[in-house]
Amino acid sequence: MTASGLLDRIMDVGRDRARGGYSRHAFDPAEAELREWFTAEAGWLGLDVETDRNGNIWAWWGAPGPDATVTGSHLDSVPGGGAFDGPLGVVSALDAVGILQRKGFTPGKPFAVVVFAEEEGGRFGVPCLGSRLLTGSIDPDKARALRDPDGVTLADAASRAGYDPSRFGPDREALSRIGRFLELHVEQGRGLIDLDSPVAVGSTVIAHGRWRFSFRGQGNHAGATLLTDRRDPMLPAAATVAAVRRIASEVPDARATVGRLVPTPGGTNVIASTVDLWLDARVPGTGLTESLVEDIAGAAAEAAEAEGCSVTVSKESYSDTVTFDGGLRDRLSGVLGGVPELPTGAGHDAAILAPHVPSGMLYVRNPTGISHSPEEFAEAADVDHGARALADVLEDLSR
Repeated sequence: MTASGLLDRIMDVGRDRARGGYSRHAFDPAEAELREWFTAEAGWLGLDVETDRNGNIWAWWGAPGPDATVTGSHLDSVPGGGAFDGPLGVVSALDAVGILQRKGFTPGKPFAVVVFAEEEGGRFGVPCLGSRLLTGSIDPDKARALRDPDGVTLADAASRAGYDPSRFGPDREALSRIGRFLELHVEQGRGLIDLDSPVAVGSTVIAHGRWRFSFRGQGNHAGATLLTDRRDPMLPAAATVAAVRRIASEVPDARATVGRLVPTPGGTNVIASTVDLWLDARVPGTGLTESLVEDIAGAAAEAAEAEGCSVTVSKESYSDTVTFDGGLRDRLSGVLGGVPELPTGAGHDAAILAPHVPSGMLYVRNPTGISHSPEEFAEAADVDHGARALADVLEDLSR
């Protein structure tokens, strides 16, 4: 079964009828169904499947051991996301194993396909939770206390799904097995369209993070409260949304987005008592992202004071600029005949692993140039080309 064929098999799992696209989140029914699907497919290939203490799934070709070549991605999505972001890397890894097995190839060193948990942060707000917990880059107590929009904690969701959240935390044994990690992903931009290439090797991931702005005012009656008597947190929240675009536009190559805003209590005829919004900010260069957020936070504080409200800003996640391992990057380019190299503004599990083990990325062309949207796409021919390229690279790395 080709990678494009495997992708077709899961096209109906987690469809979001309200938003369009897919909503597949950690420990929800759609993600659980995909985990079962992956386990079954790995079993057909003769791989031995195990789940680590943080809910990441490992499918081993041969006995687990040190200096392993590991590839994979994730199966979850953003709310209403596309069909390729995450699953493409998983199906391509499975297809690559099949290609190598049909050639009669046997890895000369340990080999595994991994599925990381909650990469998008679509349910609990923090991206790359599985790889962050594995590497120790997030405190386990903080992770267990994370809540989804319905108030369910990560610990409770994991328990209901049959996992033991008390075991969440750094997994030195699992991390020590990884000799090198390679993640294939659909491109989340227009680079390969402009370069007219079906695949590319990743070079860097720009610094990025998420911050929560919590505005507090006075909840009241929409009809009985004069405008002059209001302390409405929606006003400074709205002013902050506008300030994000204005301030970020003054910083070269900055990207800043407010994609989620939640008023409480959320009634049409109610002045909100609190408004929370989440800022995603990304700027190339060390320290520049946090500097941008400081400027935005200053504008938010001024807007809150003008309305008689208060605001607190909390950092929920941050990753500095990542440059993928140069030796691995050169090796990938050599095996693939000098394909282009691309930087990206999108975060990945490979970037979380990069400070700990040699890591790299392969990107597959997205003819729409759109991602985190139902319009995200990859042609079947490019999907299968990417899987064959991955197989070639894995064969070289696993000798």
